[in-house]
Amino acid sequence: MSIRRLPEHLVNRIAAGEVVERPASALKELVENAIDAGAARITVRLSNGGLDRIEVSDDGCGMAPSDIALALERHATSKLPDENIEQVQTLGFRGEALPSIASVAQLSIESRVRGADGWQRVVDNGAVVSDGPAALPPGTTVRVESLFARVPARRKFLRSPRSEYAACLDVVRRLAMAQPDVAFVLEHDGRRALSVQGGEGRESRVASLTDRALGDNHVIVSLEREGIRLAGIAGLPTYHRGVADHQYLFVNGRPVRDRLLVGSVRAAYADLLARDRHPVLALFLDVPPEMVDVNVHPAKTEVRFRDPALVRGMLVSGLRRALDEAGFRSVQRPDGSAMAAWQAEPVSPTPIGAMPIFERSAFPQAALAEAAQSFAGFADRRTHFTTPPPMARAEMAEVTPPEARSFPLGVARGQVAKTYIVAEAEDGLVLVDQHAAHERLVLERLRRAIGGATVPSQALLLPEVVELEEPACDRLEEHAGELAAFGLELERFGPSAMLVRATPAMLGAGDVQGLVRDLADDFAAHGAALGLQERIDHVAATMACHGSVRAGRMLSVAEMNALLREMEVTPHSGQCNHGRPTWIKLAHGDIEKLFGRG
Repeated sequence: MSIRRLPEHLVNRIAAGEVVERPASALKELVENAIDAGAARITVRLSNGGLDRIEVSDDGCGMAPSDIALALERHATSKLPDENIEQVQTLGFRGEALPSIASVAQLSIESRVRGADGWQRVVDNGAVVSDGPAALPPGTTVRVESLFARVPARRKFLRSPRSEYAACLDVVRRLAMAQPDVAFVLEHDGRRALSVQGGEGRESRVASLTDRALGDNHVIVSLEREGIRLAGIAGLPTYHRGVADHQYLFVNGRPVRDRLLVGSVRAAYADLLARDRHPVLALFLDVPPEMVDVNVHPAKTEVRFRDPALVRGMLVSGLRRALDEAGFRSVQRPDGSAMAAWQAEPVSPTPIGAMPIFERSAFPQAALAEAAQSFAGFADRRTHFTTPPPMARAEMAEVTPPEARSFPLGVARGQVAKTYIVAEAEDGLVLVDQHAAHERLVLERLRRAIGGATVPSQALLLPEVVELEEPACDRLEEHAGELAAFGLELERFGPSAMLVRATPAMLGAGDVQGLVRDLADDFAAHGAALGLQERIDHVAATMACHGSVRAGRMLSVAEMNALLREMEVTPHSGQCNHGRPTWIKLAHGDIEKLFGRG
């Protein structure tokens, strides 16, 4: 069989399979071209999710007629002035997008350079249909219609218009996030779906394109090392989502979906979030061009770093440092249904004074006279009452209580349901989940102890025997050395039992049986799949849960205040080990609204 050269139109269709997978892929290339052209405003119009029409207009530098013709040829680009591809500074550079799109759709390009006449060229599935003058303001408008109409094998693999529109919206949102100086407008079927003004700060642009609540529940990430700069904003661990589609990662202004970066984010939040929850963040990595390869895939969404260990370390340490500085901060966004429960009681349609019980005849005169005499007697004897013993809720303080304004989390005033601490702060009412908060505090103590040396242990007067299945005993015996570093001393006691000789001193007298069983379950579920540090974090979290103050335990006011003060100086105390908030605050204004005074 002889080898033959493929025709140009077939080469373009093959290339289009790599570059143009769906309407969002074509839209990404067109918007990147507009950004590279120096546009200050970019307008995107879609019809039927981009399946029928994609139009991108910009006010950039524009193209001359000869440049328009050249731009529709493969591997023709103005973005590589020389052959040094390692120094590419633009979003596009391969010269494949426009000819690839033109080979599978009807493509129209209208462009005008300032001070010159406009020009238009229309290409229908690779064939030039028209080429001539056009009237338009300076800039470029590219229109793509009937994408894959003549390639039914590709068309049938596209999703519904709604799904394709969602993908297009995500593309525009990511590019707009990376370019806060550029104004973006997105219209879908005549309805404006996105509009942001140019000249915004990075923080406000990210918040406006994700969720306004992120503006109040984020930390600033900033780190520079060996010529690489990391910046951006990251949501507090208690501000999370069930899917990872709100993680926006950029390398040199280019939106990417890189496994190394995603894995680094997961590692930074590893012990702050439940495994099925994901943080919300936007991170911008500026890397010298020679240290990153952006020519890995035609779609340019994957990159390869020369020193991946350095990049991973920067992301993990940068995020960790920012989250550590957040201290005890937590998302102050109580559940809407819970807040709706705070409402006024229904008003009776009958006036209170007209109710039968308020009629004079409802009370016999003798009963009224007896009540008056009893009240007078109470007034005479009121000085003979003694103060009841403290009940751990609002007992009299031995010293003057401190001022609420002295502490961010306020001063404890009582306890509700033996589970929630009620504290008064200068600006509102603070409710603290005592078990969740103390669980985080114990975990951070364990970490500090492990970082310094071995965790102090408390020997049991009588060693305790824990009966387990033989495989569970095998797993615990295998990890006995790791557990000893936490102060938990175990040894095998026959085929199906473990002997506990000592427990971590900071956990106190807890449920030894439950602790050992839970650790055995953790090793069964994650032991082989997790690295050493991740296993250590799981062990520490399990021990912290067993060593924390349980819900249902009465606390004295002194104990409550001690818990609040430690929370204020402990990193990550705003969320428990599972990512839930440990405290919430009702501002004075919110309380007034509950009573109809706001």
